[in-house]
Amino acid sequence: MNILLLRLSSMGDLIHTLPAIEDLSKHRPDVQLDWMCEAGFADIARLHPFVKRVIPMRWRYWRKHLLQVETKNEIMALRNTLIGRDYRFSVDSQGLLKSALFGKMAHAPILGYDKHSIREPLASRFYKQTFAVSRQADAIWRNRALFAQIFNYEFAAEEVVFGAKVPSDVAKPVEDTDYIVALHATSQDEKLWPENMWWELFERLHAETGQVIYLPWGNNQERERAEKWAIKFNYVKLSPKLTLLQAARLLEDAQAVIGVDTGLLHLANALNKPTVGIYLHSNPALTGVQESAISTNVGDVGSCPSVDTVFNAWQYCYAAKI
Repeated sequence: MNILLLRLSSMGDLIHTLPAIEDLSKHRPDVQLDWMCEAGFADIARLHPFVKRVIPMRWRYWRKHLLQVETKNEIMALRNTLIGRDYRFSVDSQGLLKSALFGKMAHAPILGYDKHSIREPLASRFYKQTFAVSRQADAIWRNRALFAQIFNYEFAAEEVVFGAKVPSDVAKPVEDTDYIVALHATSQDEKLWPENMWWELFERLHAETGQVIYLPWGNNQERERAEKWAIKFNYVKLSPKLTLLQAARLLEDAQAVIGVDTGLLHLANALNKPTVGIYLHSNPALTGVQESAISTNVGDVGSCPSVDTVFNAWQYCYAAKI
């Protein structure tokens, strides 16, 4: 039974869908699941071995070049690919007009959230069948609940397994074997943790473990900040420029990951690493990492966590993993 999953973006949203796919793989192994998503995040979809085929689309590019012949040709090619897969139905766990409209291209019924459970209620009008899911719950639970209703099984809410696996052919991007990753960069300045707090944390982490600390970066501003910190501390290193899969390998091989609210933080969580999320401008109850013995969130909207709080959280998670 061929099924199409509509979860287009962003990185965190795709990662929060992985536990639902893990549930599906256990309860409905007969399903052949394809996943349509933004090309820039396709490698996230490839992390779960149950996903049979990843179908990339480029709406973020296309919407700025709608009149170009190349764009029209790519959209038509996508439509033909979707129709050719002969899907029984599509599952729209994104819940947006754009995901519903792209789902219509497959010429198969779309199933998704009802109008009371969705960010854009108008999207539910495109669905053949709708399901009620609490909007007060976190994203992972909402995805799992939607899948469970659509495919008619029950899931253990207290047990969350992402099932993410980095492909074995992805080479290690760094030579060190014992290191911590510090995710200092995020898309909004309001979510950044103060520089002086990072510096104090680096000193305490290195004094405790003797391990080096790697700083990934995604643009020139983030690289310049990381370079400055690497010059200040001889045990802090700038990571090389990474693809998404290389970043996944860097995180998977790390001893622990500490970071602000960003997609790579959730990726570390999905890879079952000791993970501490630092929150200042968003609600960790809704957008934080999935808490467990080895992962936790600190801080809250308008509440900057102290160095002591972050360090103690790391000690707890690191010890639990060991």
